[in-house]
Amino acid sequence: MSLFQGLSERINHIFSKLTQRGRLTELEIKQAMREVRVALLEADVNIQVAKDFIAKVTEKAVGQEILQSLTPGQQVIKIVRDELAELMGSTNSKLAIASKLPTVYMLCGLQGSGKTSACGKLGHFLKKQGKKPLLVACDIYRPAAIDQLKVVSEKARVDFFEMGQADPVKIAKKGIEHAEKYGNDYVIIDTAGRLQIDDEMMRELERMAESIRPHEILLAVDSMTGQEAVNVADTFNKRLGITGVIMTKIDGDTRGGATLSVKAVTGKPIKLCSAGEKIEDLEPFYPDRMANRILGMGDVLTLIEKAQASINEEQIKKYEQKLKEARFTLDDYLEQFEAMKKMGSLADIISMIPGLSGKISAADIDEKKIARVKAIIQSMTREEREYPSILNSSRKRRIAAGSGTSVQEVNQLLKQYEQTNQMMRMFKNKKKFRFF
Repeated sequence: MSLFQGLSERINHIFSKLTQRGRLTELEIKQAMREVRVALLEADVNIQVAKDFIAKVTEKAVGQEILQSLTPGQQVIKIVRDELAELMGSTNSKLAIASKLPTVYMLCGLQGSGKTSACGKLGHFLKKQGKKPLLVACDIYRPAAIDQLKVVSEKARVDFFEMGQADPVKIAKKGIEHAEKYGNDYVIIDTAGRLQIDDEMMRELERMAESIRPHEILLAVDSMTGQEAVNVADTFNKRLGITGVIMTKIDGDTRGGATLSVKAVTGKPIKLCSAGEKIEDLEPFYPDRMANRILGMGDVLTLIEKAQASINEEQIKKYEQKLKEARFTLDDYLEQFEAMKKMGSLADIISMIPGLSGKISAADIDEKKIARVKAIIQSMTREEREYPSILNSSRKRRIAAGSGTSVQEVNQLLKQYEQTNQMMRMFKNKKKFRFF
């Protein structure tokens, strides 16, 4: 599933009716806004947030400049886009960096929010930037919490510090001292969570924050819990004074109500978001880009960034050479699929492509097809992958049997491959090639 899929489909349907009209009346705009309000509430957006949002958009949309415009529908969409971005924080809010190292990030949240996984992902995120983070295990209450953090630190290939069942505040202070001694420039503290907010947990977090003075207090919020996530964020902020939010599991919720509400309710920005279970599945949160995705405008910048992170310079040069030669084998075809997998789910990638977001549902996307394509190509001999033209009926039957697919699927793959080759030949005479 992709974030906001349900909301995106609803809003795009509403606005498709507006853009089909040459002129709009005030009544038509207000009717459309009522439908948008229902869509927001169904997406589990906070009721007051939804009400205020609609009021702001309506006030701007019913002005004479819009009503008398030749493209009023498009202008209304722009207003909605701008207000959505503003609702989520307007611009990307960067993580704080201490003037004197180490920079300390304290992560908090309820059990099941993805807090410990977020610690590992954040460590990996910082390491990719050439930093040397240290994960500190301060959750001494949840069974196996320390072991879990150790496992994610190993996945992220970052340093790990623990003191067993000692006082969490003491562990945090010792962890910072350890970082200072061994040259860790970032300290990420995994604090204790609970199944629900209780006074004991909050007092411990307050005591820790007062003792170590972290540069960021980041709250991990499970987007799948919807409106309840906003309530949790509000409580943590009032007691602890959080500096930002990490939205987790955004790939598992098609509604997105928490993401649209949390900034408005707490006043604190969403700084990072996590979509997926892999250690690399953490990225900065860009409100303007997210607003574009909701409205089906895509997110080209994030798509390019993901591509750059997934494909190295050597691969890019190789693809450029392939384009120049107009020679593209099935091994190359498979490489493309593998690179795409590194970028995230197909649903997520499609949501970033302008014009496709909200028009192709998750039900239309079969992630298993990639696995079948891989199986088909890997069932071929090296010669067959290099020269697919030699594939006759008997070879196709052998490949289908070896890959657990059908001859029809083998033929479909070969047809798609040939279409790709035709596109390659179209670019053969181009003098300059650059992917990203």
